[in-house]
Amino acid sequence: MSLQEPITETTPITRTMTGAEIVVRALIDQGVDTLFGYPGGAVLPIYDALFQDNTEHGERLRHILVRHEQGATHAAEGYARSTGRPGVVLVTSGPGATNAVTGITDALMDSIPLVVLTGQVPTHLIGSDAFQECDTVGITRSCTKHNVLVRDVNELARTIHECFHIARSGRPGPVLIDIPKDVQFATGVYVGPDEVTFNHAYKPRTKGDAGKIAEAIELIANAKRPVFYSGGGVINAGPRASALLRELVRATQAPITSTLMGLGAYPASDPQWLGMVGMHGAWEANHAMHDCDVMIAVGARFDDRVTGRLDAFSPGSKKIHIDVDPSSINKVIKTDVGIIGDAGHVLEQMLAAWNARKATPDRAVLKPWWDQIETWRARNGFAYQPSQTTIKPQYAVQRLYELTRGRDVYITTEVGQHQMWAAQFFHFEEPNRWMTSGGLGTMGYGLPAAVGVQTAHPDALVIDIAGEASVQMTMQEMSTAVQFKLPIKIFILNNEWMGMVRQWQQLLHGERYSQSYSDSLPDFVKMAEAFGATGIRADTPDELDAKIMQMIDTPGPVIFDCRVEKAENCFPMIPSGKAHNDMLLGDAAAAVDIGTVIDEAGKRLV
Repeated sequence: MSLQEPITETTPITRTMTGAEIVVRALIDQGVDTLFGYPGGAVLPIYDALFQDNTEHGERLRHILVRHEQGATHAAEGYARSTGRPGVVLVTSGPGATNAVTGITDALMDSIPLVVLTGQVPTHLIGSDAFQECDTVGITRSCTKHNVLVRDVNELARTIHECFHIARSGRPGPVLIDIPKDVQFATGVYVGPDEVTFNHAYKPRTKGDAGKIAEAIELIANAKRPVFYSGGGVINAGPRASALLRELVRATQAPITSTLMGLGAYPASDPQWLGMVGMHGAWEANHAMHDCDVMIAVGARFDDRVTGRLDAFSPGSKKIHIDVDPSSINKVIKTDVGIIGDAGHVLEQMLAAWNARKATPDRAVLKPWWDQIETWRARNGFAYQPSQTTIKPQYAVQRLYELTRGRDVYITTEVGQHQMWAAQFFHFEEPNRWMTSGGLGTMGYGLPAAVGVQTAHPDALVIDIAGEASVQMTMQEMSTAVQFKLPIKIFILNNEWMGMVRQWQQLLHGERYSQSYSDSLPDFVKMAEAFGATGIRADTPDELDAKIMQMIDTPGPVIFDCRVEKAENCFPMIPSGKAHNDMLLGDAAAAVDIGTVIDEAGKRLV
């Protein structure tokens, strides 16, 4: 039976085919529709099997040819983060595998499900320093959720199906399958996903302990200053988890914050939303986290950019921590109630327990807390000094947000000041619309991630909010976008500096600007044209709106060079080693006279 023969009710469960054909059939049976990859000698049999399948059946397994293997992994991350399905990568041995390590590590830090297929030299050459050989399993052991070298073609199908299960279940993450070239040529037996018996005993807990949930509900019901703290785990648990989070937060009438990775799980327009928490988070969000008496962390891992100084982190609160990964509980912050389980299942259980208790929030008890929150809000920690002549980066993101409202928009970012301004000023109402590198902070993430997102959502408006330094690290992927007619928009906030590096050098290193200024930047408009894309430049505020609309209305890929204020800093900011209530503000926010607005407190109460 050939690889191309469709499966029917009368098709035998097992069939004989080459290892390369097994790879293609297994991916199709797993529901994969897109591969991001780059060919090389050690994976040519797989590429040949892919060619044959596409010849027989059309492009049921689409391959996106990237220009660098790091681009393949970031594109797969963008695909996975925006769809909830595993992203799949195919690269060759040696440098193909090592070039993918950055994206694999990025996916591990941010819990993104990837399945990475790497070629390997033939089994008899392993360990001989053969051409393009490296110990891929050894190199990636610490940056994958699971990895495996397949030496037997008859184990290949089971291994692939098993790895998809591992990648997407529990706390999602990247898995890697290293396949020697002779295994790809060898003939073996294929088994489908439903016929596989896994060799592992991996079965993550999805539902929380009923006793712990009852304990958590009791704490929330009696809280005077509660706050929810949501993370990327809510996004990973699927749209149902986000819907349940919204329902529980509204039922309890507690405020809610989010990590960088959790933006969109709760609508930014809702009055209970306090904004992002952490180093560059909202003034009101950070103060609420510091002063709360009960904190409900859902799918968040207490990252150091959120906690600040550990011994000063929310010192007077009881902490409820919900996470599907048991190792996250008590790993960084001591938890009073630790609930192991999938965010969606646990939130459903908590909502049922809340409703069964017939608990209703005591508005009189919560009113002083909301009064205090409104006072913090009145400070407007994101305030900045506008300019009539120079584009402020905050203003650029604000106008981008306003001019794209109501559209089917997905945002990716690079890493740096522009990333934080995007998180502060571009507001998300739904999950899976925000793709950024959180844990690893990988410069060069946004452009290839936009390629992955646009591949998954061909009719959407996909914008990479970028910095001129970060975007150059993977700029070659513009060629991928042009080749595959992916109309991504690269919106560069160009201040000619490695902005976040410059800001830290100014504030923490005596204004010694060592190697943070870009002396020789390309002309991004000409660069866009060289790739076969469209280039646009804006220099002044009065031309910005028209140029943004031109970018949106241009049918193909666009690089937008938005020339912004060079010395603008990103505030608020919690300096390294400081507590949440020890934040630096920009001049505009610091100048606000709270006495003139304090009477407004309470008008936006729930």
